This record gives sequence, structure tokens and C-alpha cells, in this order.
Amino acid sequence: MTTSAPRSSPLALTVLALLHYKPLHPYGIQRLVKDWGKEQVVNVRQRASLYRTIERLNGEGLIAVRETGRDQQYPERTVYEVTDAGRETARTWLEEMLSAPKQEFPEFPAALSNLLLLTPEEMTAVLQRRSDALAEQLDGLQAAMAVEAERGLPRITRLETEYLQAVTAAELEWVRAVVEDLRAGGLSWSKEQLDAVAAGSVEE
Repeated sequence: MTTSAPRSSPLALTVLALLHYKPLHPYGIQRLVKDWGKEQVVNVRQRASLYRTIERLNGEGLIAVRETGRDQQYPERTVYEVTDAGRETARTWLEEMLSAPKQEFPEFPAALSNLLLLTPEEMTAVLQRRSDALAEQLDGLQAAMAVEAERGLPRITRLETEYLQAVTAAELEWVRAVVEDLRAGGLSWSKEQLDAVAAGSVEE
């Protein structure tokens, strides 16, 4: 009987990475994710998903219970530590995630592939709203980078924010260009063109 390799995920990798520093209970992990600004790249808003990830990592032998404590504020807190297998797996996941681009299916490209459900006017309006949201998000990332720099954090601890800033800026530039093309008439189509494309696809 063969056992499958542990399944990687951004949250699972982050849990293993944080436990490299010291044993932690789930609340401590969640707090560190937020304190270190990692909530920009891993979702810990739903504590249930964090607990499910911890349970899975524990079941796979990648982390282990260090101790279970009680105090007045928290009835029971289980402290976890990373195992040798967890350290090795974290390195493997990290190398794979860094070296090999993964085929992912985010919402935005999927929505772009179905934009023809909207009129050009509606398309312009929704993309303008996205442009405004991206500009606000970019301002937030730039502010976060400034705060991190003021705190004297080394660049290695800020690379994820730097990456998000670069990606957000590139997307904002592209969305603005599409909106401008829509307004100027540089991006246009006709029902006849679309019908011809559809007919050709069906014939093939």
C-alpha cells in the first residue's frame, strides 16, 4: 500500500514555516501571520480553515503536539511544533513553489473570458471600478512597504509585499489601458464578427 505525498498549500507552508521559529498554538500562528503582514498572501480570516490545516498537518506527521495548557482566558490551548518530516516537507514545498509556475485558475481571467455577456458600456464601468480598487490596493501596498522599511526590516522579509506591489501595478496599468481603448473605440466588435467566430468553431 502506497501513501500519497502530503498536499501543499500556501497556508500549510506558512504554518510549517512559522513553527520553524518556535512552538505555537493556533491563535499564536494566526497572530504572527497578521503581525508579519502575511495575511496578504495567506487567508487566515476564517479560523476554521487554519484549524483544518493544522489537523491535517498533525495527521500527516508534519507537526506534533508539544503541550496542552489551560489558563483563565483560554480554556485549552494546544501548542504544536514542527517535526523533522515537517521541516523536510516545508523545504520541498518551498522549492517547488518558487521554481515552477503553477497552472492556477483565478477569478479575474475567467471573468475576462466571458466579458461578452456585458455591453461595451457595462464592461467599461466594471473595469473602471476594478481600476479604482486596484489603485487603492496599490496605495496600501506602498504604504505597507514604507512602514516595513522604516522598521528596518531586511528586504528578504518584504519580498512578498514587493511582489504584490509589482503585480498590482502591472494589472492596474493593463486595466487602465483596456478602459481607455473601450472609451476611445479602439476595442470594439460586432455581433456579425462574433457569430462568424462561433460558426467557425462549431464547424471545426
